[in-house]
Amino acid sequence: MAKKLKSKSQERGLGVILEHMDSKLDLVVEGHKALDKKIEKNHQELLEFRKEVNYKFDVVFDELHVIRNELKEKVGRDEFVLLEKRVARLEKASHNKN
Repeated sequence: MAKKLKSKSQERGLGVILEHMDSKLDLVVEGHKALDKKIEKNHQELLEFRKEVNYKFDVVFDELHVIRNELKEKVGRDEFVLLEKRVARLEKASHNKN
């Protein structure tokens, strides 16, 4: 009978230890779920941020394209200086004829 009492008390002790371990594992699982939610929230925020940045880059690239096309139609400084000289010569020649 002493052996039976010992095994019953050992069973109770193991039961207490298992319950304690279960409660600790429950805490770990709860912590994992909380971290999972935080990670998902950060992931969503990052996706929204990337969409916003991509949109802004598209706008900037469109503007640069327009600016580049406008600049291609403009006269450069060197060309402008040559044109000024030509106009000055034409004006001078025109004044000399009169």
